[in-house]
Parts: sequence; structure tokens; C-alpha cells
Amino acid sequence: MKQGIYLAVFLAGALALPGFKKGGHYWITEKHDGYTLIFTPADSNNRYEYNLLIEKGILSVKKFFSDSFKKEFNVVIHPDRHSIDSTWQRDWNMPGFHSECWMVASGIASKLDMISPRMWSTESCEHNASDTLQTQRLITHELVHVFHGQINASPDFSNTENIDWFVEGLAAYASGQMDAARLTEVKKAIADNNVPATLDDFWKGKLKYGLSGSVVLFIDKKYGRQKLQQLLPFTKKNEILSALRVSETGLLNEWKEYMQRW
Repeated sequence: MKQGIYLAVFLAGALALPGFKKGGHYWITEKHDGYTLIFTPADSNNRYEYNLLIEKGILSVKKFFSDSFKKEFNVVIHPDRHSIDSTWQRDWNMPGFHSECWMVASGIASKLDMISPRMWSTESCEHNASDTLQTQRLITHELVHVFHGQINASPDFSNTENIDWFVEGLAAYASGQMDAARLTEVKKAIADNNVPATLDDFWKGKLKYGLSGSVVLFIDKKYGRQKLQQLLPFTKKNEILSALRVSETGLLNEWKEYMQRW
């Protein structure tokens, strides 16, 4: 069945369920195949567009991993930053947390939280919802986190040690965010000898997505997709390195050589 037809059938089969009120907002729930969309009346006219983005992202994740999500999950469309911050404060047990302007979404095994893309122009920086390619990649990125969380021993990634580079790098790579421009930046940083000495520092600074994503890209190309998938349950850096049978220094040296030949 062609994707367009599949999406049409998918949306036609959606089931709107009774809403509920929480945090000062009235929420509507809409059941779909594999997930439940939760949104406020302000996004009623946008839900079809968002469902298409979510469904396309789900298909991309399934194709990349040649596997399906292990369980159903929620997709929560927040009407503003205050709403998503309140959720993160509760979920992360950080009452005083206030997100930075570039943060618009997060994904764990049970759900994807996202500020409504229609509000990105006023509620965020660095994101333009009219850029449909980047918007799709961002949503797919978070869906990779959902998929990963459903396999990882720590479903919300809170009980992990020194694998931020792998969690975020996997999502960047599998979502298509490792484009030519980002890889060029990484190659230049390597040529200028301006990259961290340890993986622990890869998820820091301006190049964190490029650095982390390119390492996962290298692992995929050298060891294969099956081996990459075998790393998903791990919560510690040494578990990943042990499974690859390589030292951290050895992995980084091989990564640098590979990227210089890219």
C-alpha cells in the first residue's frame, strides 16, 4: 500500500475520546494506531497536519531499525512553553526548571512532549515550523528516543552513565539530521584538532549534535545496523565499548580517520 493511501486510512480510523482538564488546560485525546494524540482545542485545526508528521516519523523509525515500537505511547502537543515546562518540572523532579528557548520537544519510552509547532515562532528560537523538512526531522528525532527508550534498561534515560553522546547521536543520525552541512562542520573540527578527547564531552557545545551523530554514523557503517541495534539496551558507556570490542581511544581514532575520508 502506498504511503499516502496508508496515511489517509490511518487518519480516517482515528477515534476522538472524551477530554479532560489539567494544569489549567482542557485536553482532547485522539486514539491512533500505535499512539494517542493529546492536544488542546487551540490545536484542533492543526491535528491532521501533526498526525501526518508523527505517522511519517513512525514509518521512518520503523524503516531505519527494521522493527516496530514495542508498545503504544502518547504524543502531547503543548499550547505554550509554560505548559511543557510544567510537565518537565514534574517528570524530571526539578520544580525550578525553565527550558532554554531552543528546547521544544522531548521523547521517552511512554511519550513525546512537544510545544505546538504553530507556536514555535513566538515560543522558541532556532526552529521554524514552515521549514517542513527540519520540522519532520525534529519530530522523527524524538520518535527515535521513544523507540530507544522502549528497549533501553532506563526507559526515560534517567539512569544512564556517560551515554548522552549515544542517545542523542542515535536520534540525530536515525532522523536524518546528519546532513552535509553538519558533517562538514565535524570534519573541519577534526582537521583543526578541535574535538573533545573523550566521549563524555561530545554532548557539549555548539557541535554536540554533529559530533555525537557522526560517531553513531561511524558505528553503523563499520559494525553494521544489527550491531548498532544491539547497543540500544545499554545504559553505560563501558557496556557499549565492550560490545564493540574497542577502547574509547581506539574508537575515537577510527572515527576521526573515517570522517576525514568522508
